[in-house]
Amino acid sequence: MVDLKLSKEKKFFIETFGCQMNQHDSEKVAEALINLGYSPTPTSSEADLLLLNTCNIREKANQKVFSRLGALHQTYGAKPDAKIGLLGCMAQMEADNIFKKAPRVDFVVGSSSYSFLPDLIARVEKGERKVIDVSQDTDRLFEINTQTRKNPYKAFVTIMEGCNRFCSFCVVPYTRGPERSRPTQHILSEIQSLVNEGFQEVTLLGQTVNSWTDSQGQVNCFTDLLKRLAEVRGIRRIRFTSPHPNDFCPDIVDVIENFPVVCNHIHLPVQSGSTRVLCRMKRDYTRELYLQKVEFLRKSKREIALSTDIIVGFPGETQDDFEETLSLVELVDYDSIFSFKYSPRPGTEAFSFAEAVSEEEKSRRLQVLQQFQRKIQLQRNSKMVGKRYEVLVDGSSQRGTKTLAGRTTQNKIINFPGSQELLGKLVEVQVTNFLPNSLQGELVEC
Repeated sequence: MVDLKLSKEKKFFIETFGCQMNQHDSEKVAEALINLGYSPTPTSSEADLLLLNTCNIREKANQKVFSRLGALHQTYGAKPDAKIGLLGCMAQMEADNIFKKAPRVDFVVGSSSYSFLPDLIARVEKGERKVIDVSQDTDRLFEINTQTRKNPYKAFVTIMEGCNRFCSFCVVPYTRGPERSRPTQHILSEIQSLVNEGFQEVTLLGQTVNSWTDSQGQVNCFTDLLKRLAEVRGIRRIRFTSPHPNDFCPDIVDVIENFPVVCNHIHLPVQSGSTRVLCRMKRDYTRELYLQKVEFLRKSKREIALSTDIIVGFPGETQDDFEETLSLVELVDYDSIFSFKYSPRPGTEAFSFAEAVSEEEKSRRLQVLQQFQRKIQLQRNSKMVGKRYEVLVDGSSQRGTKTLAGRTTQNKIINFPGSQELLGKLVEVQVTNFLPNSLQGELVEC
């Protein structure tokens, strides 16, 4: 650990943009800073060190970060002498350009360089400006014993980083580097520690989580890892996100069927329902192959909820291609989808593609898709009324502190009246009503 010899207690504040991997990275960065002598603060105006952990998946995320940086005092009430750092995927891609666009930034750390953070912070504390490291430290993962979990009941656990797929629209291989997996024993030890600390649920994270391999040869594949984790004493729930369709096999369904602690929800990104568009996206599967994966999932003895990601308006996507996406959504009958307008990302292959779809047409297609899916979700959720589900209570609903919110193993949100004493507990709830994105229920008294 780097000895900064801080002359006084200093505080840090982190704002996180983007995915669950970024959220967990921020937890690990926070732990590294605590080890260096900093203390966290929930109030940005108190921070001596202000960090923005950034996302680069869509242009809108970039614009939001630079907007925040351009109005540091108004947005954060930042101290004049506060050190400003940019972390994450946008930092990785933009590199030195960040100092030109945002002169107040003191240092930039890419999403593959967190292992070097203590040394970089030490340089900043000594007065050095424009400190940067966007190298890809692919020889090791950012391993740190994280105690600063945002949620006291549910924890993220990174099992692999990076991606080897190089989909034509995606920056992840460039921001996160190539695939590298954590050893089985490291994962098992972390999860056992979390269980001992009282965490009820863990979510395994990886850009293509089911591509995980064990370099030490303790287990054969991702499904074997799931079995080992399901046998951890005291574990209540295990989730994972996001698997790639190409590596998704019937064995994963078998594990979900035979190990109840592995949640019966799978997020399987499809991106498009058109084989022609999938080919241009370099997804390496066809519409038909994806539907085959869905078919053996739907045949499971245990009802498995299915969600996905969909991009509309990819370069060259015709109305017929879009109609194929709608028909796939109808065939699969998703429990939920995350849908986005295509956003060109510099450095990706698709950035130079011709046949761009207009912003107006992308917006129209997105609206059509979302309305289409809304009807599907209403229909699916209506069938849950009257049924009972185990729910992990993890917070108050948006309706107020007297209404609790929790998720079923299928990742369905149920809001119900209850006491704050139930937070962090697994309870049984009966569904009484439904909305497109959530359910309403009543606590089943023991």
